[in-house]
Amino acid sequence: MLRRALFAGFCAIALSSCAGDSPDPPLNQEQRVTLSTMSATPARRLFGHLLDSSDGQARVYGGYARGCIQGAEELPETGPTWQAMRLSRNRNWAHPEMLDFVQDLSRFAATLPGWEGLYVGDMAQPRGGPMLTGHASHQSGLDADIWMLPPARLDLTEAERESLSSISTRRARGAYVGENWTAQHWHLLREAASDPRVARIFVFPGAKVWMCDNETGDRSYLRQIRPLHGHHYHFHVRLHCPDGSPDCVEQVAPPPGDGCDEARAWQRNILNPPPPQPDPNRPPPVRGEIMLSDLPNQCSRVLVSSP
Repeated sequence: MLRRALFAGFCAIALSSCAGDSPDPPLNQEQRVTLSTMSATPARRLFGHLLDSSDGQARVYGGYARGCIQGAEELPETGPTWQAMRLSRNRNWAHPEMLDFVQDLSRFAATLPGWEGLYVGDMAQPRGGPMLTGHASHQSGLDADIWMLPPARLDLTEAERESLSSISTRRARGAYVGENWTAQHWHLLREAASDPRVARIFVFPGAKVWMCDNETGDRSYLRQIRPLHGHHYHFHVRLHCPDGSPDCVEQVAPPPGDGCDEARAWQRNILNPPPPQPDPNRPPPVRGEIMLSDLPNQCSRVLVSSP
């Protein structure tokens, strides 16, 4: 299995075809993948082609946008109250704590009127790390996208999971909720944000403002719900660093309070965008590929570890 994974990695790195029909072709010296070779290759092309998780106890290394995961587990494609979507992406892997969270939340979702459970979008690749598509987060097995589409059935075929689309719940570019938004979405987000395992939930600003305006009970969960553009076809759940992962980098906690004033500021800026104020002394941001050297040192071992 290790040689197969290394061979597949070499093929991806070299961007060449690998001849032969054998599932486990021999590697010659020229083809052997070494860390020195990998160091010159964008990390997304290293992690994005691996099909299996690494061995060892589940451990998170680094942060949500610069990290990887050892011993990730795969969310079963279908469960009693969930289905994993877009299976072709192979992103239904995560830390076991995230798998437990998703299944717990799906059972709650199944109690909501009109919901049979959850459709689960991107989590992480088998070993985390940067994705081929350049997705900035989802690298440490502690992020998951939950679709806004209420599942009417949980027997979708693989083809249906590729073609079915979620629904948008926003209007006015995200300043307000749209006609697809329901109280069930609110209850689902409140349940998710109330879980002590959750560090943050990202959702479009109008949804946060709506919840701020309509919540008449305990408002403490609102602190975990953070406004972010996009995130109207799904909401993004991020967990705290789990026990047993001392090298996991926790995100700074949200500011004290319910965060409603901040969300309303986002809303105002959508409706009445402030004029741009460029700083002539500020250099443009440097953007480039994330390389293996940009990740924690442990990620090199995770990359070449046997499945």
